[in-house]
Amino acid sequence: MSTRMRLMKELMKAPKKPKPQLREAAKKTSWNILRGDTVQVIGKHPENGKQGVVKRVNRKTDRVVVEGVNMRPRRIKGDPERGIKGLTVQREQAVHYSKVNLVDPVTGLPTRVTRKILESGEKVRVAKRSGAVIPRPEILSIRKRPVNATVTESCTLDAAAWEITYIPNP
Repeated sequence: MSTRMRLMKELMKAPKKPKPQLREAAKKTSWNILRGDTVQVIGKHPENGKQGVVKRVNRKTDRVVVEGVNMRPRRIKGDPERGIKGLTVQREQAVHYSKVNLVDPVTGLPTRVTRKILESGEKVRVAKRSGAVIPRPEILSIRKRPVNATVTESCTLDAAAWEITYIPNP
């Protein structure tokens, strides 16, 4: 078969549909679980009842990684040239968003969440179980990747950046 025929055959194929889980995840516009929240595993999950802090949220696949929950062995490859042996370590695997609930700050039990706007205009998450306001985690105020603060020769100086270089003709 010629290259042209193979290319035409490839172009005529129907586009692949995304998996149903990915389609459902794309529909969501707001999330109640954030990085740094304390959550509890619920439902038919082998780790049911365990609590932990959310390390990472993957909104594309509707999954969260919870500290100390859903541990699985991971193999780390060794390097014989440097004398490093290969080893197996336990790491957290992602849990589906529907299998975890936020922990109520008052009762310490899993709760559903609603949103409310306070008189000050601030949007907050409110626990359905006790009616308590669930604060945003402190870790969100810290950047995941810190801004590089080192000044190098290639950086533009403040004086050069604010210098007026264009003067319009009257």
